[in-house]
Amino acid sequence: MGEPVGFADVRKLALVLLLATTASAHEIGTTQIHALFRRDHTYAVTIRSVRKPASEKAFVYFDGVRASALTGDIPAHAHTFTFRYEGTFAKYTLTLQNEGSDSVTTQWLDAETTSNPFVLSRDVIPPTRFEVIRQYVALGFTHILPEGFDHILFVLGLFLLATSMRALLSQITAFTVAHSISLALTMYGVVSLPSRVVEPAIALSIACVAIENVITSRLHPWRVVVVFVFGLLHGMGFAGVLRELGLPRRQFVPALVSFNVGVEVGQLVVIAVAMLLFAQWLRNRRFVVACSVAIALTGLFWTVQRIAI
Repeated sequence: MGEPVGFADVRKLALVLLLATTASAHEIGTTQIHALFRRDHTYAVTIRSVRKPASEKAFVYFDGVRASALTGDIPAHAHTFTFRYEGTFAKYTLTLQNEGSDSVTTQWLDAETTSNPFVLSRDVIPPTRFEVIRQYVALGFTHILPEGFDHILFVLGLFLLATSMRALLSQITAFTVAHSISLALTMYGVVSLPSRVVEPAIALSIACVAIENVITSRLHPWRVVVVFVFGLLHGMGFAGVLRELGLPRRQFVPALVSFNVGVEVGQLVVIAVAMLLFAQWLRNRRFVVACSVAIALTGLFWTVQRIAI
């Protein structure tokens, strides 16, 4: 006796549905995509799949503009991130995270569907050039005023033997040129000295300049050379600060120059205030000696202290 009409077709249809359901059940969630946005202003998108990766079918967008790769630098001014993946036929998970944040966003997406925009945190978006310049000028200035007491004393030591404005400018210029050179060379890795050598040497340079102020009232020709050498040491000290602060990779030169400009502005403010308050006392030898002795003792104390640490 034959099967009822249409039963074979129904059975085939049920089998097809069962296979499709099974395939779909195994496919959903087998592809996982993670996007991380780092505070060094880079991003990385990783794709994990039980099937052969199809990264060439993954598309990354910042503010709607397609990026060229799954890893790289976050574009300046970018605010949102979106993603599209055409390497699967079923739902997949997309997790997104800003580095330093405990919050993780997860989206379930269908194949060939663009994700919802993900807002980038302020920490991961690259600053503009103007923002970098403003930030590092301020950092350079505050490293002198009010934080750089050792550099302030060194500049005041130069000021105390300022027999004329020309003499003062010659010393400041030598110091500026020297620390600008050593700062750049140190940051580019051309020269390097450990901080356990640089920091005591900076303290000793303060004492040496002040001691010379005590033993002589004339600005000898070697003074500018000595100040230049000491300026090289101070530049290495500035470089140590910059390493701790970190420099943006893509705006390294503007940040470096801006920090140096901030340092110079800070030094000029120290000189201007000193001129305003004490210029009339520079002809008083007892005043110069007393201040220089105080600076020399402070420099020697710091030297011993920094060697002992």
